[in-house]
Amino acid sequence: MKPVSRRDLVALALGLAVASWLVVRAAYGEIPALRWWLPVPVGLLALAEAGAARTLGARLRAQRDRRPIPGSGPVEPLLVARLVVLAQASAYVGAVLAGCWAGVLLHTVPALDRLTAARGDTGTGVLGVLLAVALTVAALWLEHVAEIPLDDDDRPTGARA
Repeated sequence: MKPVSRRDLVALALGLAVASWLVVRAAYGEIPALRWWLPVPVGLLALAEAGAARTLGARLRAQRDRRPIPGSGPVEPLLVARLVVLAQASAYVGAVLAGCWAGVLLHTVPALDRLTAARGDTGTGVLGVLLAVALTVAALWLEHVAEIPLDDDDRPTGARA
């Protein structure tokens, strides 16, 4: 499984920022008020993935150092594979949401002095961007923690493809 490309995440977020800005600009009057709690579940998922990265990292380090793992046995390879899939999916979801919330901000920030609803929507947009970026960072950390270091026998020899 290949790691998530940071370049792809940035391109996805930027593209969706422009697309969502165009949608919000065209339909801002029909969109319901953006409540502050809308991005909170994304933040909770970011916390869960950061906790999983911390726990998995400690368990894998203990297993690699041949130390006993407190309160559990060895780490199941299938669990690690599932966490990697979760991390990769969450990285893309975080990039998508960061782009969408950034598109909202691209419309509401310039309209702060003209539209009364823009003030609350801007606060929600800022929170949305921050929590979506936090999800992406936590997901990339979890993916990094789950990498299996190559042994000397596993390292490629010769030219890279």
